[in-house]
Amino acid sequence: MPRIGTVSASRRSLLKGAGMATVAVTLPPVGSAFAQGGAAGGAPKGPKLLEMDGKAKLVVLGDKPLVAETPAEMLDDPVTPTDKLFLRNNGLFPDVAGDAKAWKIKIDGEVNTPMEITLGDLMGRFSNVTYQLMLECGGNGRAFFSPEARGNQWTNGGAGCPQWTGVRLADVLKAAGLKPSAAYTGHYGADPHLSGDATKPSISRGVPIAKAMEEHTLIAFKLNGQDLPMIHGGPVRLVVPGWAGSTSAKWLTRIWVRDKEHDGPGMGGFSYRVPKTPIVPGSKGDEKDTQILEAMPVRSIVTFPADGTRLAAGTRKLDLRGHAWAGDNDVKSVDISTDYGVTWKSARVDAPANKYAWQRFTASVDLPSAGYYEIWARATDTKGVTQPFVAGNWNPQGYGGNPVNRIRVLVQS
Repeated sequence: MPRIGTVSASRRSLLKGAGMATVAVTLPPVGSAFAQGGAAGGAPKGPKLLEMDGKAKLVVLGDKPLVAETPAEMLDDPVTPTDKLFLRNNGLFPDVAGDAKAWKIKIDGEVNTPMEITLGDLMGRFSNVTYQLMLECGGNGRAFFSPEARGNQWTNGGAGCPQWTGVRLADVLKAAGLKPSAAYTGHYGADPHLSGDATKPSISRGVPIAKAMEEHTLIAFKLNGQDLPMIHGGPVRLVVPGWAGSTSAKWLTRIWVRDKEHDGPGMGGFSYRVPKTPIVPGSKGDEKDTQILEAMPVRSIVTFPADGTRLAAGTRKLDLRGHAWAGDNDVKSVDISTDYGVTWKSARVDAPANKYAWQRFTASVDLPSAGYYEIWARATDTKGVTQPFVAGNWNPQGYGGNPVNRIRVLVQS
């Protein structure tokens, strides 16, 4: 893994590892019913699994750019280990070999004192803070839309909640001196465009100044206490918790403070935008009637047991674990059903480690006989918003799909 001071991971070595995806056998199917993350019928087809030094066997959704999600049962840890954190890229990998502390970040635009600061100076000049923060792809849950929406078909694995260490973006912007005209940020990273055209950014998202100035919005350089690996944006990246992960620019090189909503690649058309008014599922929609995707919706996932688990004969009680989160809000409750939503039982929900950390839930449910069961989980946030039974508000890019989580178990007879 790369180390601050001397970045050891090169683009060449990373690409070598990324190219070694293999096909593996999926979880054994339990019956023929469709469940989230399972096969809709026919012969089981194994997913491509990632083979990369320092990473677990994530499910590869795309090779170029490299995109891989984490199976739900691998998200059971209270703090997401680095090797299990999902991967989402928009461009090619940059070459970051060299002295990481010499990495430069520019702050310009609607500021009184534009600056270019090295990572080393950033680490020494501003207070270093550590938080456990949600990172979630804007398309997490896209696979649950019908008809299929464009893009990588994430189930629930485009999310993780590791510990991040860095400096508050707010402190840096205050040091630069925001002008009264400052309204929005524009984020740029070093990852080249997929075409290889050095004049084109692969993506450039931004957030309103109010979000940029939040305490938990970080310029991060450590992940789970270790130097930020190159594969996750090292040596330095943004972490904008609770919002679409594309706002958390990796390999950060510039923050452009704008006097209007940012208009970089990834801010227009249907990119990270959703219709202002509901549209017919499968229709083209109207780009003029869209708004920026901001906070992510409330979601819960069962992380234990795994979908497709076969339980020993005589099992009549099952202990469950999982996580729930809700964008800018906290989770108020999680309810569990074992009878397709006819009845619900409240789970125990723990407080988050800090604002923007996911919340552990646990429950024990009765399984009155041998046979097939679906375990459903639904979360409700502190604004009273509950997960729907199906992915609603269909949109061409499939953002915000957060239906009730379902796993399957079979009590053997």
